[in-house]
Amino acid sequence: MKLADLYARPGLTLSVEFFPPKTDKGEENLFREIEIIKRLKPAFCSVTYGAGGSTREKTVDLVDRIHRECGLEVMCHLTVVGQSKDDARAVLKKLKKKGIQNLLALGGDPPQGMTDWKPHADGFHYAVELVREAKTLGGFSIAVAGFPEVHPRAESRSSDLKFLKEKVDAGAVAVITQLFFDNADFYRFAEDLRNLGVTVPIVPGILPVLSAPQVRRFTTLCCSKIPPRLESALAKVENNDDAAVEVGIEYATEQCEDLIKSGVPGIHFYSLNKSHSLQAICKNLGL
Repeated sequence: MKLADLYARPGLTLSVEFFPPKTDKGEENLFREIEIIKRLKPAFCSVTYGAGGSTREKTVDLVDRIHRECGLEVMCHLTVVGQSKDDARAVLKKLKKKGIQNLLALGGDPPQGMTDWKPHADGFHYAVELVREAKTLGGFSIAVAGFPEVHPRAESRSSDLKFLKEKVDAGAVAVITQLFFDNADFYRFAEDLRNLGVTVPIVPGILPVLSAPQVRRFTTLCCSKIPPRLESALAKVENNDDAAVEVGIEYATEQCEDLIKSGVPGIHFYSLNKSHSLQAICKNLGL
């Protein structure tokens, strides 16, 4: 089922993001976690593409396997970074051949540590070009990313919102946000998009904390902030990952409760390939 149809259904649309494991053992573990997560009845899952398109083949193969073996709708991430237009078109054609209908079109991150990154000489430069390409090929339902606290490489907040609207106007049917920990940032972001005339679902992306150092690393990379209340809680569990997981469950539950009351169309969980926190949060929410 396509994203547009999934979000058109009544009720809250849950979705879960995975990343391609680096080893066969990691992949075995992921599929065990997926079987547990399936009990939560997510509408779909997504699979990341890796910085610089580094997991291209692995991502497509994993998307195909989840779709075939797990009975889940899958949204494949696809970035413009690190590949030519022909490479991107080949991925789109491969996905279409395998019956994958859902796509998250992204600009993408340069390879880690690369400070002087430049677009591929024969590649797309922006995610909006990827949206248009997928629309031209046909058969895809396309989501794009939104940044409640502004894209790290944006010139300004207003330009960031304008470019996001351009992607929706090009054919994107949903906006799924980057992680955030202050719901006020999401509400402001959604209101600004609505004021620009964006009418597609705007879906909050929620990261359940698994460790204090990890979440600090993530927020630094995507230029998100950690609110004082969460920072205070993390400081108490700096070297205790088990306790940090419990902090993450409690905080994410509160975030989701507030977001659901506000009428969001769905919640997109950044699972980090783990099921425990998602199970606990959904239980707390009565889902």
